[in-house]
Amino acid sequence: MKPQDAPLVTGYALACVILFVLLWITGFQIEAIVRAGFIPARFGQELILPPGTLVPFVLTPLTSAFLHGGVLHIAFNMVVLLFIGRQLEAPLGTKAMAVLLLAGAYGGALAQYLADPASAVPMIGASGAISALIAVFALIFSRTQAPAIGPIPSHWVRAIWLAAAWIGVQVLLGFAGGAGFGAIAIWAHVGGFLAGLLLARPLLRWRFGAR
Repeated sequence: MKPQDAPLVTGYALACVILFVLLWITGFQIEAIVRAGFIPARFGQELILPPGTLVPFVLTPLTSAFLHGGVLHIAFNMVVLLFIGRQLEAPLGTKAMAVLLLAGAYGGALAQYLADPASAVPMIGASGAISALIAVFALIFSRTQAPAIGPIPSHWVRAIWLAAAWIGVQVLLGFAGGAGFGAIAIWAHVGGFLAGLLLARPLLRWRFGAR
């Protein structure tokens, strides 16, 4: 598949890599994480933060999705983003993909906030958005079959297993120091994944009609 077949996903990945390199070269990586990362405790509370411009809290779920804390963190995220995202963008279309990525980013931030609203640790990374893509891929496009478990249908079991594997690898990267800043935001992965599950069928109906 050529980059022009998936312009949104390719452009998003390129923007993340360029920003990571620029921040690493200039030494502003930590400052960018503090000012543009998603910090749950910023909502409705007064935090002692460095003087200067802060991204408005409502936009930080989006800006944090462009920030990564280490080489392993961004490398793994970009590989998964490009592998799955480019397979989804062609059939879903750029508009549906934009909705899915935004929903994953904000769904992940919401879940992280609900899990620990007092946390002052910045949450960063494209993992919430990617988790939404994984959910759609697992439910609709993956050909790998998984046996049903009781009342849980096979396609849901497949999605759950893929989500567990994705989160597990992210945790291992965190222990290996790949995240680089703070702990792996498990609930952000879960929130992004749930957003993808909820949007999978509506996005298909939007793209292809009532078929």
